[in-house]
Amino acid sequence: MASEHIARAYDEELRKLNNTVAEMGGLAESQLGMAIDAVVTRDTEVAGQVVQNDDKMDRLERELDNLAIRLLALRQPVARDLREIFSALKIGSDLERIGDYAANVAKRSIALSQTPAVRPVYALPRMAHLAQELIKDVLDSYVQRDADKAYAVWIRDAELDEMYSSLFRELLTYMMEDPRSIGSCTHLLFMAKNIERIGDHATNIAENLYYLVNGRPLEEARPKGDISSLEVVRPDGGP
Repeated sequence: MASEHIARAYDEELRKLNNTVAEMGGLAESQLGMAIDAVVTRDTEVAGQVVQNDDKMDRLERELDNLAIRLLALRQPVARDLREIFSALKIGSDLERIGDYAANVAKRSIALSQTPAVRPVYALPRMAHLAQELIKDVLDSYVQRDADKAYAVWIRDAELDEMYSSLFRELLTYMMEDPRSIGSCTHLLFMAKNIERIGDHATNIAENLYYLVNGRPLEEARPKGDISSLEVVRPDGGP
């Protein structure tokens, strides 16, 4: 009887761990959506809400850490259960960083709203939409323990990298053509980089989920589509 009670308590603690990861994921996804809405609508109130919500993400990560430490200390898990706990810790860390990047976008949107609107701002939502898709799909793969779906997210990160490289080039060209836009475009460059980094963290989560399910890491080289560091842009926009 006592052993059954211990087993039920252990299962409940694991469920709570997984639910906390899922809650962090939902918050990360909504934070990014709100941050981009703030950029497009120039709504400083929404941006401020995103910044404030980042405290909630930090609190959830601390709760996750405490749950994991308790499980490790009291339950001494092995095999699959041990992978569950370590994966949750790593995924929680990635989700917290995603929240940080969304908050960074929101903070810059407040500064951007004080400057004249520039055309390239409308390219950001496309990047953000793809990043949201990656977050949603990788969280679904976590809930479903679907390594194939996680692998698909891992592959698609290259699309986000390519979008970032394209926007990087567009923004540099825009600044060369109109030096008055340099301040606004610099904010957009940082925002775009934050979104690209969100994709990298979604890819980290996919790798951890793959390891959780299969008990072995992905051995392929991570696909990358970001060539911004190699770009040479001339004032006429030509290669």
